Amino acid sequence: MPVKKLKEFLDANRVKYITISHSLAYTAQEIAATAHVPGKELAKTVMVRVDGRMAMAVLPASLKVNFDLLADTIGAKQVELASEKEFKQLFPDCELGAMPPFGNLYGMEVFVAESLTEDKEIVFNAGTHTELMKLSYEDFATLVKPRVVKLSVPV
Repeated sequence: MPVKKLKEFLDANRVKYITISHSLAYTAQEIAATAHVPGKELAKTVMVRVDGRMAMAVLPASLKVNFDLLADTIGAKQVELASEKEFKQLFPDCELGAMPPFGNLYGMEVFVAESLTEDKEIVFNAGTHTELMKLSYEDFATLVKPRVVKLSVPV
């Protein structure tokens, strides 16, 4: 079962989505391979600290966050990878590292890689290491209102 909060939010907004169950996988590349999803369509959520506040960087599994590029693009003094210890309590309904890219449900800003906006649909962790959700990028953007920026480079 996907994160209850997310499912209720999507249902309340009449967004069509599907859930995909897969065998246990932790890394974005493992998940993409296990669930047979192209790496460019699997949206991974990377927790970052932007000038001391928590935020989400969302990008294709086939890319990695360039922290300096993200900082320059958004005009931040410092962008760093957040430690699990720093953010695990913010997502009580999620397995650690399986947070969906819906920062709006958790009171935080979401930055999305420009390349992800080219996908008709995106797939992302649904709060566990065995379940994904798939929905249109357009619906995601409408609900989350992410800031689309340059933040990534090839892995």
